[in-house]
Amino acid sequence: MKIKKLAGVYLLETSQQIEAPLEEVWSFFSKPSNLQNITPENLSFSILSATNNDMQEGDIISYQLKIFPFIKSTWVTEIKSVTKLRQFVDEQRIGPYKIWHHRHTFTSTESGTLMTDEIHFAPPFKFLSSILVNYLIKPRLIEIFTHRKIVVDDIFNSK
Repeated sequence: MKIKKLAGVYLLETSQQIEAPLEEVWSFFSKPSNLQNITPENLSFSILSATNNDMQEGDIISYQLKIFPFIKSTWVTEIKSVTKLRQFVDEQRIGPYKIWHHRHTFTSTESGTLMTDEIHFAPPFKFLSSILVNYLIKPRLIEIFTHRKIVVDDIFNSK
């Protein structure tokens, strides 16, 4: 996992090889309800809005999570684009970040599916961005994506 700063916006890139066919992986990740299954329990994540079985461009998804101990946040994302079996993009509309643009890409490989995440984000309070990213946001994102990798390995790679 890499996080780097690009002119005031940060970029997180991470990927995971999943030992399952593209169609099976896509089916799992294109259902918003499965987000709760791959999110660490200590975030107290819950979806507040009704969601479609399979996400569609224009869907608005509201959820609540604990961003830091004792601090809950409502987060609203919009599914900006969906290219079936290839990628989808979600963007924060309301939430803790000034900018959050998350592209999920899925590529068929000889051993299954390569899943790649590319997140452009900007924290609130530009003057505190380095401190927020280095001491709060980066450790939290590492925790979230490390947890997700373990859960996804348990779901797909332990068959």
